[in-house]
Amino acid sequence: MLKSLYDWMMAKAADRRAIWWLAAISFIESSFFPIPPDIMLIPMVLAAPTRWFFIAMVCTLSSVVGGFFGYAIGYYAMDSIGMIILGALHLTEKFHAFKPLVDEYGVWVILIKGMTPIPYKLITISAGAFHFDLMSFSFASVISRGMRFVMVAALLWKFGPPIRVFVENRLKLVTTAFVVLLVGGFFAVKLL
Repeated sequence: MLKSLYDWMMAKAADRRAIWWLAAISFIESSFFPIPPDIMLIPMVLAAPTRWFFIAMVCTLSSVVGGFFGYAIGYYAMDSIGMIILGALHLTEKFHAFKPLVDEYGVWVILIKGMTPIPYKLITISAGAFHFDLMSFSFASVISRGMRFVMVAALLWKFGPPIRVFVENRLKLVTTAFVVLLVGGFFAVKLL
């Protein structure tokens, strides 16, 4: 099933309405869809490298708006819809492990996890279920999703098709390294 969804998304990336498909996929991925929008973002940026920033912004804003939908699912319907979604995506254990992290680190955990390929729907639904402050959630979502999608699009714009395989195969490594550098930079500035 995932392979057919992947193939469908790749076909939509070449469609004349690709930007609208990217917005829709970015929105639903934030709350229940299993495949990240990077699958469409990558070929779209390679096909139109001068529009890399616009494409990344559409992906970011749609993902953040979809995140509000995921937050609402967690806030208003966790025991029914939220648990069904997390169960179907095999994220129930991660949901329970996420609560102590949110309690201890707050917005930082959302910022960091929102930049990584960890399913964003886990973050959005959990934040709603834990009644995490909506303004803090909004701030963390805009920053983390923006950094993630802009970083991928910028790499593709700068290095073109040769970086595609690297990004596709090592997306988790790339985003994790970026997060480590970012957090390390904050700590270095704080210590200086």
